[in-house]
Amino acid sequence: MASTKRAKKPRRDDAPVARNMAPNPSWYVPVMLGLMILGLLWIVTFYLSAGAYPVRSWANWNLGAGFGLIIAGFLMTTNWR
Repeated sequence: MASTKRAKKPRRDDAPVARNMAPNPSWYVPVMLGLMILGLLWIVTFYLSAGAYPVRSWANWNLGAGFGLIIAGFLMTTNWR
């Protein structure tokens, strides 16, 4: 005869503890959106100026700078409450 195991009921101290998450400061969302928009404008400026602007000596690294700004903005969205 096969025995069946009963599922253990979680004890009171095993229950997950809810943390009270404070809202973000008022500057958080404007900085987050500003980084993403600035990155987009950086890339658009680079393409429209045929590589002359924003920083001519960086050449194609301007794309990395623009995408870096966009990624920084998106990383901020993960902590947005």
